[in-house]
Amino acid sequence: MTAGTATVGNVPDSVGGGATGATGAALGASRDARSGDAAVVRELAAADWPAWDAFVAGHRLGTLYHRQPWLDVVRGHFGHTVHCLAAWRGASLVGALPLVRLRSRLFGDYLVSIPFVNYGGALAEDDAALRALLDATGDLATSLGVTHAELRHTEPVELDGFTWPVRTEKVVMVRELPDDPDALLKSLGAKVRSQVKRPQREGAVAVRGGAELLDDFYRVFAENMRDLGTPVYAKGFFRAILDRLGAAASIVVIRVGGEPAAAGFLIGDGDRLEIPWASSLRRHNRIGVNMALYGDVLRFAVESGYARFDFGRSTRDSNTYRFKRQWGAVEQPLNWYYWLAPGRELPRLDPSNPKYALAIRAWQHLPLPVANLIGPHLVRNLP
Repeated sequence: MTAGTATVGNVPDSVGGGATGATGAALGASRDARSGDAAVVRELAAADWPAWDAFVAGHRLGTLYHRQPWLDVVRGHFGHTVHCLAAWRGASLVGALPLVRLRSRLFGDYLVSIPFVNYGGALAEDDAALRALLDATGDLATSLGVTHAELRHTEPVELDGFTWPVRTEKVVMVRELPDDPDALLKSLGAKVRSQVKRPQREGAVAVRGGAELLDDFYRVFAENMRDLGTPVYAKGFFRAILDRLGAAASIVVIRVGGEPAAAGFLIGDGDRLEIPWASSLRRHNRIGVNMALYGDVLRFAVESGYARFDFGRSTRDSNTYRFKRQWGAVEQPLNWYYWLAPGRELPRLDPSNPKYALAIRAWQHLPLPVANLIGPHLVRNLP
């Protein structure tokens, strides 16, 4: 894209190894500098975090993941460099784009907004600010020498001359919630209600809480990730989320015979409750512990006053897509845009890539302690 002009230079005390720094050389600017709408992009200064978080909170597409507490988790736990690109019009902040740099020999060197979650991308007050942020992304990526930058937008970018490739095959599944738990139960249909009640008849018990349930959650999550052939996050990642997000993060565990059989990690963001991570143990699936988990989580969402429940990302018509749809969830599009270095193709850093099939099968047969030891070192550089 050539919609803007920019200079790239060293930014004193900039993001480097942390999340903020003093403002310095401009990374991008809207092309029409004569216009009163022109915006200039710089890396965020430490003193401007309140303005950044306030802008994100007031933007209709802003998420908790765009804000300082989450970016502190990414920077503090994983040690990743976080580039916070701020678009300014005079003294007013008119755009925000956090970019996290992931670097490894196995998976390459690239930028993501925002890794480990479904949402991210540029937030802008208007087209001029958005254009400046996108130009700045290309400038920063070129300066760093990365292979690509991935912006996890929900809505399509509609700017003249904007030609970045986009992926749209993934969706998030979201259900609107009633005000009353009984109304929720009635809306689910007889089959789902019966499936929710069965594990209860088998003695399944739901427990809600926070850090005191982390060990139970991780025990289920780590085993399930190994069984799926996917490297697992370190337990410390979830502990950091609980510590940094406070009441916005919580855990639900389904116990059978006093042992954890299913578990979910919840994050509340405004009127939306999300379940980014959920797992159940295969040996308990015959009684439907996953149905007990989602039934309880949905009830918790209604009782807590949330208007929407976010089941997370799925591929259309996949098994997980159909599982979520039975709860009344409807798909909402994801538009993930890519800046690509010259000669580069769209990346495929996901389990559906055939090149990872052998590694996935091998991972499924690892002893659990080995998978838990190695996994965090791999997954920290997977988006």
